[in-house]
Order: sequence, then structure tokens, then C-alpha cells
Amino acid sequence: MLTLLRTQASRPILTQLESYLREIHEQLLPKSDAGRAINYLLKNWAALTRYCDDPDLSIDNNRTERSIRGWAVGRANWTFFGSDRGGRTAAVLRSFIASCELIKVDPFAWFHDVLARIPGHPVNQLDQLLPHHWAAARA
Repeated sequence: MLTLLRTQASRPILTQLESYLREIHEQLLPKSDAGRAINYLLKNWAALTRYCDDPDLSIDNNRTERSIRGWAVGRANWTFFGSDRGGRTAAVLRSFIASCELIKVDPFAWFHDVLARIPGHPVNQLDQLLPHHWAAARA
């Protein structure tokens, strides 16, 4: 249904836009701002229009932007960890949290369970405690 809608509604507009861009591209200086912008668009045209053929793709990158918003907001705050070791520790913890969020695991539940179990867990099987293995074992 979505692919059909995109084919019927979006594809004709995109075809017109591509024709227009190719037409005016020849009239612009290649190194001008507009010339570079249109050249970039045309060079990436297949990627830009791929969403018309694949219903799993979104027309925009809003989901990605939302997922990295925390990183962008925190960047200024993370400059002042107090030490290199503190920065490395924060990076490791943030990586675990991002992994949990990616697979829809509550980071607090994962940390709580893993931190309680880790002292008695065999060191050669620590990968079993990673969020994706942990979630699979609890399913």
C-alpha cells in the first residue's frame, strides 16, 4: 500500500523535480553554491528516491536525528569529565545504554541484573552478559 502510494504520488513529482534540476544545472556555474547543491542532489538521486521503492524506508531521517539528539545535547557537558579515565568510563556506560535502547531493553534493569551477577560469572563468558545476549536469555 505504501509503495503504491509513493509510486503514484511521489514518483511523478520527483521525476519532474529531477528534470528541472538537470535543466537548470547546465545553466549554473559548477562552483557556485547553487551549482554545488544541485550537483550533490543529482549525484545522490538514487539514494534520495530509494524510499519510493522500499516501504521500510522513511522519507526523512527524523528517527535517526532523534536517536542522536542526546549525544548532540550532551556533547558540551561531556567535555568536563574531570579526567581521561572518567571520560572513558562515561563512554563505556553510554555505549551500554545505547545498546540497551537499540534492542528495547530497560538499561536500569540490565545494569541492576548484570552488576549483581558479574562477581560470580565466569570471566571467559562475559559476552553472555552483553545486552543482546542478556535479552535473548530472558526471552
